[in-house]
Amino acid sequence: MSRGGDLSQRALVLAPTGRDAAVAAAILKEAGATALVCDSLEVLRERLEEGAGLAVVVEEALRDRDLTGLAAWIEAQPSWSDFPFVVLTRRGGSVERNPAARRLSVTLGNVSFLERPFHPTTLVSAMQTALRGRNRQYEARERIEEIRRAEATLERRVAERTAELEAANRQLASQIGEREKMESALRQAQRLEAVGQLTSGVAHDFNNLLTVILGNVEQMRKQAEDPVLIRRLAMMSEASQRGARLTAQMLAFSRRQKLEPRAVDLNDTVLSMRDLLHSTIGGSVRIAPPRLADDLWPAMIDPTQIELVILNLAINARDAMEVGGSLTIGTANVVLGQPETAEAPPAGAYVMVSVSDTGSGMAEAVRARAFEPFFTTKEVGKGSGLGLSQVYGLAKQSGGGVAIETGLGQGTTIKVFLPRASAPPTVQGADAEAAPPAHEDHLVVLVVDDDDAVREVTAGLLTDLGYDVVEAGSGGAALDLIERHDEIRAVVLDFAMPGMNGADLARELRARRPRVPILFATGYADAEALTGVGDHQIVHKPFVQADLARKLSRSFAAA
Repeated sequence: MSRGGDLSQRALVLAPTGRDAAVAAAILKEAGATALVCDSLEVLRERLEEGAGLAVVVEEALRDRDLTGLAAWIEAQPSWSDFPFVVLTRRGGSVERNPAARRLSVTLGNVSFLERPFHPTTLVSAMQTALRGRNRQYEARERIEEIRRAEATLERRVAERTAELEAANRQLASQIGEREKMESALRQAQRLEAVGQLTSGVAHDFNNLLTVILGNVEQMRKQAEDPVLIRRLAMMSEASQRGARLTAQMLAFSRRQKLEPRAVDLNDTVLSMRDLLHSTIGGSVRIAPPRLADDLWPAMIDPTQIELVILNLAINARDAMEVGGSLTIGTANVVLGQPETAEAPPAGAYVMVSVSDTGSGMAEAVRARAFEPFFTTKEVGKGSGLGLSQVYGLAKQSGGGVAIETGLGQGTTIKVFLPRASAPPTVQGADAEAAPPAHEDHLVVLVVDDDDAVREVTAGLLTDLGYDVVEAGSGGAALDLIERHDEIRAVVLDFAMPGMNGADLARELRARRPRVPILFATGYADAEALTGVGDHQIVHKPFVQADLARKLSRSFAAA
């Protein structure tokens, strides 16, 4: 079977007059071909459309006939096809001597001329030659189709590979973007760690110094009568408290300060700060009525720290505006998607508090560095560069994040996102300060601190409160005193001490005197180290006498 199918072996015969058609068909059949006699040129064209291996045509059937249709069919053949014609001519009718044969050569293309009369073997040979050529054409068609299929397969594979590469490129670009975010977050974390190490390294000693200063200033103010001296002591007290706030800001920025988060109504917080904001901001800018959301979710945050955050943002906003600017504080419930910046919080539900100003705005280079430690655009001596850093540190430590919306000449809005609390807001009155409860005279308190000056100041404050005080400068000395003095009813204990630290000493004290309350006095302690220690058990250095009295009173009440 030919590669062209059954019809590819068919020989079409066109000889309308005489017996040429019957003779040629008989010869072809004896040679094994399928011969089909066509009555006219139109029938031949129809059979060519169906399919055939060759056509045997007498010259007379084509002479003086309109060959336009046949020529159009020949011209329309696919590139692989060159249909063979065998034309039977009269004697002496060669191409060289017969102009009509020359015209047929041009019209038919692949044509062989066979002069009559001819021997049957000659016709059979011409037929076989034509069919072999036709079969090679079909083979060429198959090769072309194979090539086309291979090309289509290759194009498909190229398209698939291109799509895979594009997907890989998109994934790579996404990974690069994620890596850049991670690197940015890592750089920020490294800066946090550096500041945290620096801060924690000096916070304990620095706060001890401030405790000594504040304690002595407080004792001197009780006896001072000279107005000038009183004013100077007040200045010293204020300077010491500013130093304590600066240390607290650095600890909050580096996320090393122990927070006491609870459910807070930020609307109440904003409203309660109205007088403080007006007195702090002054009259150079206008504080617009706050834009507070209805049905605001409770936020999980340390209430004292969020007040510092709002105050810091308000001060920064004031400094960014000329006289006559406007400052607006707002709150809202928000649900965020995937973060786009390192400062943004993870996807989830948050309570947002924002501070907006009508100032000059930030350039992109400034905005990119806004939360860096110690970065400030203010004049030397006008700012520490820790205001926004503290905001960022507190938000991240609390499980939230921050965002800045700004543009040159368009003002700035800084948004702080805080985790949504699952419980209702804590009643503020529950932690209201109360006077120390009455206690028996000469109640004995053990003060343990490795710093002699701090220990002396603490003992003096407690003595003024009516307590009897025994002192120890180390953990070992404290254990010896607790064994020898059964009358000790409370311990004020420094947390960070060489050798046996406050946590280790507290465990030993509880094992020996489990009912004796312990109040930790700390200038700095890692938040993890204070895990499980309640707020009523901690007094932060530097403290004043009222702080010490209130916390010691709560320790007695909780014992």
